[in-house]
Amino acid sequence: MNATTNITPAADLAPLVTHWIDGKAVEGHGPRAAVFDPSHGREARKVCLATTAEVDAAIRSAAAAFPAWSRTPALRRARVMFRFKDLLDRHQKDIARVISAEHGKTLSDAEGEVTRGLEVVEFACGAPHLLKGEYSDSVGTGIDSFSLRQPLGVVAGITPFNFPAMVPMWMFPVALIAGNTFILKPSERDPSTSLYLARLLQEAGLPDGVLNVVQGDKVAVDALLHSPHVAAISFVGSTPIARYIHSEGTAHGKRVQALGGAKNHAIVMPDADMGAATEAIVGAAYGSAGERCMAISVAVAVGEKTADDLVARLKTRVPTLKIGASDMPGADMGPLVTEAHKAKVQGYIDAGVAEGAEIILDGRGHTVAGYENGYFLGATLFDKVRPDMKIYKEEIFGPVLCVVRVPDFTSAVRLINSHEFANGTAVFTRSGEIARAFVQDIEVGMVGVNVPLPVPMAFHSFGGWRNSLFGDHHAYGQEGIRFYTRLKTVTQRWPETDSVRAEFVMPTMK
Repeated sequence: MNATTNITPAADLAPLVTHWIDGKAVEGHGPRAAVFDPSHGREARKVCLATTAEVDAAIRSAAAAFPAWSRTPALRRARVMFRFKDLLDRHQKDIARVISAEHGKTLSDAEGEVTRGLEVVEFACGAPHLLKGEYSDSVGTGIDSFSLRQPLGVVAGITPFNFPAMVPMWMFPVALIAGNTFILKPSERDPSTSLYLARLLQEAGLPDGVLNVVQGDKVAVDALLHSPHVAAISFVGSTPIARYIHSEGTAHGKRVQALGGAKNHAIVMPDADMGAATEAIVGAAYGSAGERCMAISVAVAVGEKTADDLVARLKTRVPTLKIGASDMPGADMGPLVTEAHKAKVQGYIDAGVAEGAEIILDGRGHTVAGYENGYFLGATLFDKVRPDMKIYKEEIFGPVLCVVRVPDFTSAVRLINSHEFANGTAVFTRSGEIARAFVQDIEVGMVGVNVPLPVPMAFHSFGGWRNSLFGDHHAYGQEGIRFYTRLKTVTQRWPETDSVRAEFVMPTMK
């Protein structure tokens, strides 16, 4: 492998995005893939794609670093996280610039992403107390028992394009504070952020090899899945890939948490504050061009009068959204991440029209002056969408909002509980009775009451139900600590004499 010289933070948008192995940038010998500037619709740089040999090198580096890192006192590991947090604070705008340039989301949205990731780092700074076990003395005559939470070893994270900073920071801060070493495989669509984070961690004092980054595609993913030296895999992405990651990872003896797709519904009740509900839904549906796993993509209007009012308000409000280049001041929505993804979302709009949904606002053909080649799509609104339609059943991952009309609250809950995805949901109402019933009866992992994007804070945990999550643990928070550690229970005896004799029956307290 060919090692490059260390890159300074100012060069994060360099012509070639490398791997980060054993504390240095490494080009490797794999193929190169194009990374695009979504606002201008052109290739911006290349990214190295890892071969199996480069993934193996990252695994060896992480395995070699594990003994010393796992034995480092948790408080010292936390001090590295504290320094990393300080660096994130100081470099937030620079990181946002890198995200925005490759993903296409607005600068303000990218800064918000960094903040939400930073909150998990803050949680990790205080997490050592969650590693403590329990102790019971005298569980038997002269016998004490206690438990330990210990790290797994080398763990890996495979992260999506839509949050190149936040989702990795859902994973590696918790894994590292627990004493594991970590290999990050970011999306090859916007890979530069991963190197920025790796360099900041090195500046914070993280020993070489404790965190490695391998850029790549399915070759890199399969190498991580099949390696006997990787103990656990965390994944966020589409449901088909999540299912594959879970199946392959568990078949190779790994612990796996694989977060999949979503079709998030927001119920709008007749008693809702319609102005507030409309604003909340607009932001949740079209923010980040809908490329969020927690985006509201279905508004469930209860009653025809409610539906008519909501659609009329949306029809007036949505066209006022400012769509522009990712660095355009005041932009509400930027371009989609790639031309291929734009074409995929347009295909869903075509399908909705063909299946008979009423298109109220059509975002196809939208252009931005000066950025005519950018991957822009206007905000799209469908009314009278039926549950049998493709645009209802499948995750679109774009700026498309579907309105479904139902006669009552019970029908709305039944509709949501029948969908294959169960990531997030919300209800807009002034009724405490309705809100309580919704919280109790809805079969979805993350629930909002008059909150459109109920993403849990860092000290709780993130995850859905049904086909939105494969595995037993949600991400970050206390669930993250449980995922990245294993429990060891010790029972010890210190006899007062040497008169202990062999026992051939089950030990009891009798």
